[in-house]
Amino acid sequence: MKWITREHAKVDRIACPWLIKNFVDTDAEFLFVPPHKVLEIAKEQNAIPFDVPDVELGHHGDKCSFDAIIKKNELDKKEPVLLELAKIVRGADTPNRSLTLQSEGLVAIATGFSLISRDDHDNMAKQFHVYDALLAYCKSSRH
Repeated sequence: MKWITREHAKVDRIACPWLIKNFVDTDAEFLFVPPHKVLEIAKEQNAIPFDVPDVELGHHGDKCSFDAIIKKNELDKKEPVLLELAKIVRGADTPNRSLTLQSEGLVAIATGFSLISRDDHDNMAKQFHVYDALLAYCKSSRH
């Protein structure tokens, strides 16, 4: 399946592909396009839009797109610890940076990776390890 979002990703637009690849669609293909082209290209490519205004898998209230993907796919039933990771991502991707101690650090890391990456796919490849590590951290802190 194809998934589409805005280009120049930092937090949510990298966290969501990690979540999708690991828990929703292992064969997912991601398209990063200019913001004004997302919905048009989504129709052309039959791609699922995420982290853009007015879509199901976007921000709703104080929740971010990562939360929307967890909710839609009921991932918290398969992997409850994802709710802890979602709080870190939500804090990093919304004005509520103090939501978790890790959120402000994730913003810095995500911004840094976006600056040193060739493009959004390179950024994804580099940052996926960060989310693997954060998931492991969340799992270990539960004990």
